[in-house]
Amino acid sequence: MSFAHLHVHTEYSLLDGSNKIKECISRVKELGMDSVAITDHGVMYGVIDFYKAAKAAGIKPVLGCEVYVAPGSRFDKEARGNSESRYYHLVLLAENDTGYHNLMKLVSRGFTEGYYYKPRVDMELLQEFHEGIIALSACLAGEVARNIVQGLYEEAKEAALRYEKIFGKGNFFLELQDHGMSQQQMVNQALVRMSRETGIQLVATNDVHYTYADDVKPHDILLCLQTGKKLADEDRMRYEGGQYYIKSEEEMRELFPYALEALENTQKIADRCNVEIEFGVTKLPKYDVPEGYTSWEYLNELCHKGLEERYSPVTEELKERLKYELSVIHDMGYVDYFLIVWDFIKYARDNDIMVGPGRGSAAGSIVAYCLGITSIDPIRYQLLFERFLNPERVSMPDIDVDFCFERRQEVIDYVVRKYGPDRVVQIVTFGTLAARGVLRDVGRVMDLPYAFVDTIAKMVPTELNITLDKALAMNPELKKLYEEDSQVRELVDMSKRLEGLPRHTSMHAAGVVISQKAVDEYVPLSLGSDGSVTTQFTMTTLEELGLLKMDFLGLRTLTVIQNAVELAQKSTGKEIDIHSIDYNDKEVLDSIGTGKTDGVFQLESTGMKGFMKELKPQSLEDIIAGISLYRPGPMDFIPQYIRGKNNPELITYDCPQLEPILAPTYGCIVYQEQVMQIVRDLAGYTLGRSDLLRRAMSKKKGDVMQKERQNFVYGNPEEGVPGCVNNGIDEKTANKIYDEMIDFAKYAFNKSHAAAYAVVSYQTAWLKYYYPVEFMAALMTSVIENPSKVAEYIYSCRQMGIDILPPDINKGEGNFSVDGGNIRYGLAAIKSIGKPVIHSIIEEREQNGLFRSLKDFIERMSGKDVNRRTIETCITAGAFDGLGGTRRQFMAIYVQILDQVNQERKYSMTGQMSLFDLVDDEQKKEFDIPLPDVGEYDKETKLAFEKEVSGVYLTGHPLEDYEEKWKKNISRTTLDFQIDDSTGRSKVRDGASETVGGMITAKTIKHTKNNKMMAFLTLEDLAGTVEIVVFPRDYEKYQRMLRQDDKVFIRGRVSEEDDAPSKLICESVVPFEQTKKELWIQYKDKASYMEDEEHLFDMLRASDGDDSVVIYCRAEKAVKRLPAGKNIYIEPGILSRLTNYFGESCVKVVEKPIESIR
Repeated sequence: MSFAHLHVHTEYSLLDGSNKIKECISRVKELGMDSVAITDHGVMYGVIDFYKAAKAAGIKPVLGCEVYVAPGSRFDKEARGNSESRYYHLVLLAENDTGYHNLMKLVSRGFTEGYYYKPRVDMELLQEFHEGIIALSACLAGEVARNIVQGLYEEAKEAALRYEKIFGKGNFFLELQDHGMSQQQMVNQALVRMSRETGIQLVATNDVHYTYADDVKPHDILLCLQTGKKLADEDRMRYEGGQYYIKSEEEMRELFPYALEALENTQKIADRCNVEIEFGVTKLPKYDVPEGYTSWEYLNELCHKGLEERYSPVTEELKERLKYELSVIHDMGYVDYFLIVWDFIKYARDNDIMVGPGRGSAAGSIVAYCLGITSIDPIRYQLLFERFLNPERVSMPDIDVDFCFERRQEVIDYVVRKYGPDRVVQIVTFGTLAARGVLRDVGRVMDLPYAFVDTIAKMVPTELNITLDKALAMNPELKKLYEEDSQVRELVDMSKRLEGLPRHTSMHAAGVVISQKAVDEYVPLSLGSDGSVTTQFTMTTLEELGLLKMDFLGLRTLTVIQNAVELAQKSTGKEIDIHSIDYNDKEVLDSIGTGKTDGVFQLESTGMKGFMKELKPQSLEDIIAGISLYRPGPMDFIPQYIRGKNNPELITYDCPQLEPILAPTYGCIVYQEQVMQIVRDLAGYTLGRSDLLRRAMSKKKGDVMQKERQNFVYGNPEEGVPGCVNNGIDEKTANKIYDEMIDFAKYAFNKSHAAAYAVVSYQTAWLKYYYPVEFMAALMTSVIENPSKVAEYIYSCRQMGIDILPPDINKGEGNFSVDGGNIRYGLAAIKSIGKPVIHSIIEEREQNGLFRSLKDFIERMSGKDVNRRTIETCITAGAFDGLGGTRRQFMAIYVQILDQVNQERKYSMTGQMSLFDLVDDEQKKEFDIPLPDVGEYDKETKLAFEKEVSGVYLTGHPLEDYEEKWKKNISRTTLDFQIDDSTGRSKVRDGASETVGGMITAKTIKHTKNNKMMAFLTLEDLAGTVEIVVFPRDYEKYQRMLRQDDKVFIRGRVSEEDDAPSKLICESVVPFEQTKKELWIQYKDKASYMEDEEHLFDMLRASDGDDSVVIYCRAEKAVKRLPAGKNIYIEPGILSRLTNYFGESCVKVVEKPIESIR
């Protein structure tokens, strides 16, 4: 072959290329070519994936990038004419390693220095980093071609010579392209002439954007996704001619018969390009140790010091374990790594930034425990070091650290200061077009009806890593539609071609790279949406390249624990050390066993509450197991676990060696660590080897598991494995145990991780049990920005008997605080009052005493950011309730007081005397504006105001008078429609029929295509809100019941959404007041009723309504319903007459549930 594609866009030209790397490589191979290039627009996101895929297929990868070149300086970010003249294109290919490193630097600087619409480089950068790079003049958007199109041949020639001068003779080529566009014909003729005149050689390329010729339509859909257009739109970006696929050499020869040398040059260039990328060599930064130490000595000293502090007595066994771990760390070259982690965790602790107890497998290391990186004793909880660092499998250790949510950034900033901003950067992640999402996107571009696409999308199962092919195999209904309906087939086929393409970049929530030298020596950089620098490679790629990545996670629960401890210390005056509490406190464990675990870390989802009720944990071990078992898969073992816990005598072990390993989990295999211990104790594996087997089991590697079965049962003397049979376990039992392990290992959980999280769960449960008010206040502060979550916790507080007091100008803090056994609402949760204002109010109060009246407040705060809006908001939120007036009175006069105070300030500033300067304080009071006699707002208005300014109801709830009726008539609360963090789905299921009740707090009317009205409602109940969709037919029927603030029950079908709360599609509406009541009257026996019947009818005649009357005769236990003609209207008047006659205990009003109305 003598042709190679040198201008190829892959899927990583985001939303512009649909050429998937794997398909691209296999197509090139199929066409018999031996090399291919990658030249994505302005980025190198895909080069490593491309390099590995090409190498694996025996194809030579040519690594490059089509960069954007700024017409002037890259720092010049002014608008110039039309968008085309902001930048030119230029294709750069790395000829050798120097070129590859220079290319990374160019691409990085394009983002960090030249970003304006696109990442741009300029002539100065090209000059500085030109070595080892071959350049091609690019497509019609290249500088040479654009000048030719504009008729400026001489300028084009000048540009070409300028590029040749930068890159050197023989390193710059003029690029011919032909996609059947007339402009290209003209440009190509001029380029052939220019080549003759200047001696610059030609090269022919095809601007590849997709793999096969018939990908033209899916690619067009992708462009519409990028530009937000529909296929049917007239004026939108298109790729004319449809020739942007991987062409064969024959097709290319047909296009360029007049320039065959241009085709041969492609192969010559490809042959010149040789870049080798180094994998697996760690590039760890060095830690600066104190003078006189090596890092190895320093680590040893820190560990031994820590060992003395953590354990007493320090046994030989502990010293041995520490020595062993240190030797492995030393041999694997991770000494500095541990010091780096120790250092930033120490920084956090020294600065009172709460640090989690550890997460992931690092908790299995005694070195990590001694250094204070983790705070779980690995010996006590049988955690294994080899699960974290395996001497038989060299891999980067992975220590993820949780920090207080609010202060995590401070730790990252410290690391940046310590190692330098060019060496610490955040990591990119790619959002991909996933199965459901791609169907919705493609459906939108094809302009298919929303409901139709929604139905198809919902047929795709919601499981991890689902693909459209898998969905077709799993759901026969979808497959049937796909086979029978041509529209569904086209939608699914187009989606399949685009599925899995990267859609956008974002920043990894926690990952940070710390490198030896400047990061762009190893990895190209780009910018995150907030302008912070990120790598262009994802986390897994960075690890393969040997770079150190750390996860700095923000865990909101740590912030809650810290704040709760501070509040508890304040209210009790006692020191509380949350790290040395009793982890076997019976009362705390019992409280978890009641299932009332709102706000308790990891245990607050409905399913988990139910599980804890069943489990009734007796130790921290039980909670560790609970967290490990409550996941899809292991859930099947829950009944067995609970049975073993409740009836220890029923537990059997296949052989005595299993007992010490499985006793803590009642005979079930729950953890990966147990799998490793079984293999070690029964078959004599080393722990390192048993970790390899565990990995094979969890990754379901069949061949490895088969081979290891042999070793496990019969041993393998060459590799030093004795095997079960030699340890006195017969082969039948050994095989049975192996089968069970395979079963469990698929789901087994990392115990170190579960233990770390169980500690946090227990700490929150402990605080909630002993300091419930402080804990709930801290919990509400942590979600202060999220009113719906605050409302949910307020509801929990009310159920716990804790009152929520409105914000108070004299008693409140910025956050939720504790006030006499109740929770005082935080001032910061009031909308439109900024932190500076709260700060100045609290400061003024602390310096000069409490505020005495509204006027006193306005006088003292005037000139300190407190304006009309602030005062009005404080009044309606109830923050002035303690100043001796009603909210309505304050609203009536605050403007006058404000004017009066401003007037006085004006006088005193100009130095004029006012009447006030002549009188004493007593007389001054006479000039105060008196509170008008207007009373207080009614309850509903008062609550509506509270809701408006704080997002929640504070002093009550408009529905609390209806709570009984509400509970009786609903099948779900609005909370069930929210996404449950532990499952990623809501508790209600798509298509289920449910009834909710509450008050309509928002209503939007939309017109359909046929100009009919439909509505979107927000319904609020005591727990939160849900969105209700009312289609035209039902809206017409129920319109008059669906006004704002109406209280209604709505029955309908659930519509589950992707990554959003579920909605309810309305089918019927019943207003609260329409629900039926019954009046029950009790007589001692039938005879006394018969005697009294006439008199009773006389009493009932006075009232007329829809409520029925029921007679109960106690002696006979007989019930008689009076006919409809005797129905009454139950109201206080008739009730008092009847109770006076029959006595309080014999008259009862019963609410009827909706069900029985229909």
